[in-house]
Amino acid sequence: GEDRPCLTAHLWIDGNGHLKRHRFERAMMRSRARLTYNQVQEAHDRGYSDPDGAVPNKAIEALYAAYAVRLKERRDREPLDLDLPEHRVDIDENGAVIGVGMRQRLDSHRLIEEFMILANIAAAETLEGKNWAALYRIHDEPDPKSLDEFRDSLKTMGLQLPKGQALKPRSFNQLLRLADTETDVLAVQEAVLRSQSMATYDPVNIGHFGLALRHYAHFTSPIRRYADLIVHRALISAAVDGAQGKEGGLDDGPQDFKSIGDHLSMTERRADAAERETVRRYTASYLATRQGEVFDGTVAAITRNGMFVRLAELGTDGFIPMRYLPTGWRPSAGRPSRPSRSSRSSSRSRRPDGDAPQVGAKLRVKLTEVNPITGSIILKLD
Repeated sequence: GEDRPCLTAHLWIDGNGHLKRHRFERAMMRSRARLTYNQVQEAHDRGYSDPDGAVPNKAIEALYAAYAVRLKERRDREPLDLDLPEHRVDIDENGAVIGVGMRQRLDSHRLIEEFMILANIAAAETLEGKNWAALYRIHDEPDPKSLDEFRDSLKTMGLQLPKGQALKPRSFNQLLRLADTETDVLAVQEAVLRSQSMATYDPVNIGHFGLALRHYAHFTSPIRRYADLIVHRALISAAVDGAQGKEGGLDDGPQDFKSIGDHLSMTERRADAAERETVRRYTASYLATRQGEVFDGTVAAITRNGMFVRLAELGTDGFIPMRYLPTGWRPSAGRPSRPSRSSRSSSRSRRPDGDAPQVGAKLRVKLTEVNPITGSIILKLD
């Protein structure tokens, strides 16, 4: 209900979802309602109007119709299809953890993501078309060494990534489609993710491998990502359509975008690591009073020192040290191992030949040690 200054992207797509033209302008916007993802999804699924009637249901349906059209282009382009679950930590007013689980993924989330990607494409095309320096979001092809390790992991899953062919995101998606259970899909997704190069910020545009895009820049979050603010200022400096004057543009003089991009890429990795560590410690704090309880789990990875087990209830991993595995159980390699596709079984496995259970095997485990300070979660077989 308040006027806010913004930089607006007008986007036109055709019936197959392809971006036909775009225009940026400075504008004032007034948000008519504060809607959550759940409310928007409910509007689409069951019909919903906010109490004040500020957002008619037909407006939300128009969004979903445009999203459905845009999905046609996405299916043709076929970017990496990684839809890994995100953790959710619920904290009460006193800061105590009262719940840990996986965040629900709705079409309303994917809808917004798809429109943001479209705006990011338009921003990159505009800047490159005007030969204006800025920061692009780039993602290089996987490193050959990482691909070799990825191929070794695939062999233990009964899958393979052929050599000698032009590598594209759809090559990885084909492997995901071959995975025949939810556990297998998650294992392949995580292996694919580990094989990928890091996405970074750089003034030299080499495209985005994971999204299968030639032009891409972060534009949609200038209040929380400095790279997006730089893109906004670059668009203003490049005199985007409708922009009046240079206020809000980049400062005069040369910009060392390379060092800025390197710094932002570093701080992004640091923030991601901090987030993972925070979730790990919150989860350990949540489990601190549950030592001795038994959980259903799935073997997520096997190392020379033991095995990681993903707890079904929480979606987080605990570790079974080798000292808690029966005598004679030894993983045969330092990397995760899995049975061949013909010999897979979802049964609980205490295999008579002395081998440890394979990745993907279902287990029941007992929580034995928890350290909220380090985030350590130690398990043993039940």
